[in-house]
Amino acid sequence: MAANFQILSYKTRDSLHLKLNGDFDGTSAYELINTIKDQGTNFYQIFIDTNDLRTIYAFGRNVLQKNFGSLKKLSNLIFIGENERDLAQN
Repeated sequence: MAANFQILSYKTRDSLHLKLNGDFDGTSAYELINTIKDQGTNFYQIFIDTNDLRTIYAFGRNVLQKNFGSLKKLSNLIFIGENERDLAQN
């Protein structure tokens, strides 16, 4: 995992909010995937805030997108922020 990567989370009534910070690589993608699988099952929506990502590595994006199908079954994933297009499934 990128040494500076963090996921900050908070919950509202029906939503989980995940704020991504730092560099997003393959290991960071797996950390995000596991966080969504572990915490996201009881929420109607999951917001993924990408504003504080510095660098998004192609391998990290590919890992996330290859696992996107199984994540979409959990709930509605909503990417927000200036880097949303770099991570969201095309």
